[in-house]
Amino acid sequence: MSLRNPYGDFEITDPQAMRALAHPVRLAALSYLQKNGPATATQLSEHVGASPSVTSWHLRHLAEFGLVIDVPPPSGTDRRQRWWNAAARGFRYEMPDTPEGAEAGRLLRTEMMNQVLEAAQQWLVETEPNLDPEWSRLAGSANTLMVVTPAEAEALESAIEQLMAPYIQRRDAGESPDDARPVRYVRISLPEATERP
Repeated sequence: MSLRNPYGDFEITDPQAMRALAHPVRLAALSYLQKNGPATATQLSEHVGASPSVTSWHLRHLAEFGLVIDVPPPSGTDRRQRWWNAAARGFRYEMPDTPEGAEAGRLLRTEMMNQVLEAAQQWLVETEPNLDPEWSRLAGSANTLMVVTPAEAEALESAIEQLMAPYIQRRDAGESPDDARPVRYVRISLPEATERP
């Protein structure tokens, strides 16, 4: 596993895949599957705001790029239903160098940020008021301005990922302590524009 991908995330390099995933229903479906595991299009439809048939179409589109896969139905369920799962627990991409690729990357970045901001608002209204005081106190927020070079920014991102990797990987290994709970850690890095003479 590379230092750039210590979590085993799906690495998206195809701008067409980025453009496909930039659709709100597709990104919401993939996010749901990554968090909750296998589901049918009918089960997903209520979480992504689309009908089961439309959700199924979007899932097939994601499957074309390998982002979701068919999985066997769980025991005790209707074997005629098609079950889907995320190909990996997460995904990542780097902004492509070509103009078309960069446009696709920006579309995906925009939709990702829209959904993250919506999830944060939903958390504030629905989850935070019901948290135990200890967990509420641990919900962190920070807005820090740094001055770094591109190499330093990359090293910082790599260090953060290496620090988090054991906590992410232990979920799959079934090694989480009894008092552990899922925590979404949202990182948004926003390089500022420089003034040019």
